[in-house]
Amino acid sequence: MAVFPVGGGPVLATGGKGQLASSLAALGGARIHVTGRPEFDFERPETIAQVIERVRPAAVVNAAAWTAVDLAETEQAGAEAANSTGPAVLAGICAGLDIPFIHVSTDYVFSGDKHAPYVETDPVSPVTVYGRTKAEGEQKVLAADPDAIILRTAWVYSAHGKNFVRTMIGAGAKNPQLKVVGDQRGNPTSSDDLARAILAILDLIEKDGWKAEYAGIFHACGTGEATWHELAVEALRNAALHGQAMPEVAAIRTEDWPTPAKRPADSRMDNGKLARVFGVRMPRWQDSVKRTVDTLFGERGGV
Repeated sequence: MAVFPVGGGPVLATGGKGQLASSLAALGGARIHVTGRPEFDFERPETIAQVIERVRPAAVVNAAAWTAVDLAETEQAGAEAANSTGPAVLAGICAGLDIPFIHVSTDYVFSGDKHAPYVETDPVSPVTVYGRTKAEGEQKVLAADPDAIILRTAWVYSAHGKNFVRTMIGAGAKNPQLKVVGDQRGNPTSSDDLARAILAILDLIEKDGWKAEYAGIFHACGTGEATWHELAVEALRNAALHGQAMPEVAAIRTEDWPTPAKRPADSRMDNGKLARVFGVRMPRWQDSVKRTVDTLFGERGGV
């Protein structure tokens, strides 16, 4: 594996206007080259090589994915192209050109039945089409590029784009009472925190060169755990500090809010390997929610 060019070349981030690609662009400066559909489209594999040839990146971060969990149940071909076969093509191109490749995956590769935080060596057991295609994507990426770095993350939110935190604040501004699922547990993750982790990894590779232990799967999610109800309450409490009325938020059961795709009941992940290998420690999710809400109200005066 080559080291980045001296002075640092461009970093190609797929994902267009998605949360992570947007955070990478905002935090990584001019070095980040964001691409997305239609110029880069996993359902049109020829576009992958065309973008790589044009940008000639020093590193590639794949933040593109099919993330519509429920829709994936009926649109399996699209989910497979975006989450599995497409990333494998990109990984193979990066391997052939000796370009460091970071691929983003998800906690939904797990069933949620462990009742303890998952570590990277736990077997995957997805219960949704989305989770299955992401799990297959991990395998195919590593087969195409054994030096790929795969970061599993979870419950991503930000001050931009469509996400749970923004949705809850918007709903809380209009409704005095809300109902939120309170029996699913995971790790809320700020896209800014994930972007900073990725940039730190790239900086480490550039500074110290490639090490064999960098390859493989790592968990990279917010530190600490929460239910969706707890995340909603935390976001709304912070919104209340900016003058928004605090609604009553009732915790409900998963069966009271049926969805086409079954969500893992407990998809918590352990970040220990990320810290041991890269020295990257993810912030507490409560601190990051506060920063996100402060940004929302500071930039837009609310959602």
